[in-house]
Amino acid sequence: MAISTKLEMRQSQSLIMTPQLMQAIKLLQMSNLDLVAYVEAELERNPLLEKGDAADAGPGGDEEPEPREPAGDGPEASDWMQNDLETGAEAIASRMDTDLGNVFPDEPGVPASPDPALLKAGDSYKNATSSSTSEDYNLEAFVAEEASLGASLEEQMHLALSSEADRLIGGHLINSLDENGYLYLDLAETAELLGVDLARIESVLAVLQTFEPAGVFARNLAECLKLQLIDKNRFDPAMAALIDNIELLARRELAALKKICGVDDEDLVEMIAEIRALDPKPGSAFGSSPVQPVVPDVFVRPANDGSWTVELNSDTLPRVLVNQTYYARIIKTARNVTEKEYLTDSLQTANWLAKSLDQRARTILKVSTEIVRQQDGFLSYGIAHLRPLNLRTIADAIGMHESTVSRVTSNKYMSTPRGIFELKYFFSSAISGTVDGDSHSAESVRHKIRQMIEAEDPKAILSDDTIVKILRDEGVDIARRTVAKYREAMKIGSSVQRRREKNARL
Repeated sequence: MAISTKLEMRQSQSLIMTPQLMQAIKLLQMSNLDLVAYVEAELERNPLLEKGDAADAGPGGDEEPEPREPAGDGPEASDWMQNDLETGAEAIASRMDTDLGNVFPDEPGVPASPDPALLKAGDSYKNATSSSTSEDYNLEAFVAEEASLGASLEEQMHLALSSEADRLIGGHLINSLDENGYLYLDLAETAELLGVDLARIESVLAVLQTFEPAGVFARNLAECLKLQLIDKNRFDPAMAALIDNIELLARRELAALKKICGVDDEDLVEMIAEIRALDPKPGSAFGSSPVQPVVPDVFVRPANDGSWTVELNSDTLPRVLVNQTYYARIIKTARNVTEKEYLTDSLQTANWLAKSLDQRARTILKVSTEIVRQQDGFLSYGIAHLRPLNLRTIADAIGMHESTVSRVTSNKYMSTPRGIFELKYFFSSAISGTVDGDSHSAESVRHKIRQMIEAEDPKAILSDDTIVKILRDEGVDIARRTVAKYREAMKIGSSVQRRREKNARL
């Protein structure tokens, strides 16, 4: 075949995702915190966007917004929205595995905001500034900063070390600690790096290991426990032998420990109790980040007729309004084409963001309602009645694509009478049953395994084979390796380990 250069004409179809459609996809999978941060950035960037108040509740909120003139009345905005929704969303829904046609169905425009309130002539500058200042007042700004582990150790170092060279070494060692207070550092390499003798590094380290909290600057768990016992003046030869053979304690080989330590049963029990009273992570109490509570996106409450009421958490839904009045006034003062294009683009972006937020809320509510319908048994009777569920089941029931359901259930939480759960928690694989072909949720099977192990008799520990037999008698067809996998995932030891632990408690 001859190789030559030639021109060809081909007709083909291709998919082009506009920035607005990409934004809509990104909004679907954002958590409420990420969404609030994103909307705040858009409010600062777009002059036509305004933050809505609590009265402008979205779908599932407590109040309905008052009817307003639909946003996007201008010819540019209406043509753009109609064109993009028809060609962009429908093309993507038909040509790729993304259900954007369901994300943006044809709906009325976003309400426009009223005229911004103007200051009255009699209002003073002081009144105007005081109102804005009161809104920005944040009590959390006055909370004292939590002391960090490094700051606490540096204060002690300046009292314990007088030499500047030793303080330099001590500062380097403090900065090398992990969040638990352990020092995973090669002292020989550190000595070469700092240009000092290894003996001097070890001397400074010996001083630092006397600091509070006891156990910091340890290189391993045994040394951490040793430092704490020295601080309590309880590091005798028997305890030293126990620390040197700490792995035997982990394996519950108590007979070997008694022989090595040279103690009787009563002394060994007291020594183990002292070990358990120590802190294996002495640095974790300092500088820990505050625990952020999970804010649910959806509330599920029992209704009077025995069904369930599903509603969105309006506090997690940022509300934006498009100021059409300001746009109509400012577009007349545009001096050139560049300014008009900027204002038109800002209007289109604002309209699309408002519509995207509204549709995101509706999609979350739609998916959550179907999940509640599918998992009615779990809400009524507990985890043992959790049904096996996958994305396709929800997608087929509500007429959406699986990818849309997957994005909606990411980083979203549901508050139920049984607690707060991530939406993905309700999706679990199915385990076939032995009777009538009924399947069981993998999560409910894990719960049964945990219940059986917690209720087992210390003198009759259940092996994996015994658990398999019990589950099969209850109608669950499960293999032994699956039971072992679930048990390890729940961090439950084997039957041998559990027997040693429970006998030690006796």
